[in-house]
Amino acid sequence: MRASLICLMSSLFFCLNAHSIELCGNLSQGELVVVKDGKDIFLFALSRDETSPYHYQNISFDVQKTQWDEQSIKGVAQNKVTPSKKDEAEILREQKDIGAALKTKSEMPSDLKKGFILPVEGVITGHFGYRRIFNGIKKNPHSGTDIAAPEGTPVKASSDGKVLLAGGNYFYSGNVVILDHGYNLQTIYAHLKQVAVQKGDDVKQGDIIGYVGKTGRATGAHLHWGASVNNVRFRPHSLLDINNKPCRSF
Repeated sequence: MRASLICLMSSLFFCLNAHSIELCGNLSQGELVVVKDGKDIFLFALSRDETSPYHYQNISFDVQKTQWDEQSIKGVAQNKVTPSKKDEAEILREQKDIGAALKTKSEMPSDLKKGFILPVEGVITGHFGYRRIFNGIKKNPHSGTDIAAPEGTPVKASSDGKVLLAGGNYFYSGNVVILDHGYNLQTIYAHLKQVAVQKGDDVKQGDIIGYVGKTGRATGAHLHWGASVNNVRFRPHSLLDINNKPCRSF
């Protein structure tokens, strides 16, 4: 009788304390996933080449594969495709600065309810994840989305944030702004003609942070818009429905 009572009490305790975790978003390669654990919100991203099964805490799920296309780009300055020895120091500076910004652990409070907006209107000329071929030479997959717009077009902050990096002029990325949005989430704005903010600035959604350019490795005026969470790059358009993603309980 006593053993049965203890068993019943244990089961009741488990039921009262057990709760489901919701994963919200497309569980596919290159996508952002919003985790709802009670009142807590967390973010993680599925990388371009993420494999199954994916483990999050005590949850395991299959990652849907994405079909990535190739993009051939011609007319790129050859030194940007096959850099010389003298370019190595500049490339290393770029990797160090951008890498440090994307590894930053967010300390700022954040509210995702405002959501995210496109930083500039234009034609998409390069998609996240595409394998790119420059002047006939295969290079790394694209880590963001390219949006073509006239040179000098204002670029807006996708959401509230703090400026982690502002400037360059980097070998590949040109002039760059990186914003921290909390949750270890950053957005990246590259190839800018001019930067309009400074490191440490607080910005609001829609504030002008720079202007479309063609600095770095670029064949024409466009914005490279990127996104990273916990130092994992993902498709930036996945931010646009951050508060309206379909959820599954686990």
